[in-house]
Amino acid sequence: MKFEKIVKKLTPKLRGIAYRLNGKYTVLDHDDLYQEALAHMWEEFCAGKLEGKTDSYVLQGAYYHLKNHLRGLDDNTFFARLDEPVSEDGDTLGELMPVEDDGGYEAAETRELLERCGLTAQEQEVLHLYADGLTVREVGEQIGVSHVTVLKTMEKIREKVKQLNKI
Repeated sequence: MKFEKIVKKLTPKLRGIAYRLNGKYTVLDHDDLYQEALAHMWEEFCAGKLEGKTDSYVLQGAYYHLKNHLRGLDDNTFFARLDEPVSEDGDTLGELMPVEDDGGYEAAETRELLERCGLTAQEQEVLHLYADGLTVREVGEQIGVSHVTVLKTMEKIREKVKQLNKI
């Protein structure tokens, strides 16, 4: 069976699961959880683990994956976006990281910002990869850490930028 058929058939129930599980996180909505479940199902499908499985089995696997995903998040988890204001003036992290027309960083200004923020080498690498348009999971794969570690690193970056703006 094609993945698209599985998704079409299970989407209503999968959306219901995502909606019911998302009660605690205001930055995540049920669409985020639905997308996470789809990503999990796609990985399982590509690995051949959904072949011959019942709808109930697939939905239960998605449910447990989402529960584990949410369990990995806690109240201290921060989701950063480059277009989200990080200062009282409304400056965004993307504005604080100037980018040239060709997509490369203006080295001098970026280096100055990173030095002022006191970012570690890993924080700098995460920020650059994320700013280059990689997803949180892709950044994690690129540097060999989990996506949760990437999210926590982004939280640390945001806190350092906030502290810098308070000075």
